[in-house]
Amino acid sequence: MSVRGLKFLDSWLAEQLPILARGDPIAASDLADQLMTAAEKAGIGAEEISSEVESVFEVIYEAMRRGHSNPTV
Repeated sequence: MSVRGLKFLDSWLAEQLPILARGDPIAASDLADQLMTAAEKAGIGAEEISSEVESVFEVIYEAMRRGHSNPTV
């Protein structure tokens, strides 16, 4: 994952996760789609986020379960 992609993922999740129920897989799936759309609008290609992350969904879902606290580390 590029540094730029990682920073985008972390900051985007920090803004979005507090409003979602913890551990909801449907919400995590929707959020993964929203994140990739937001990244593209910000000029960050999907490969910059997903090159080192096997599953954006899994990162988001785990962050939801843990209450964010730096999901990509």
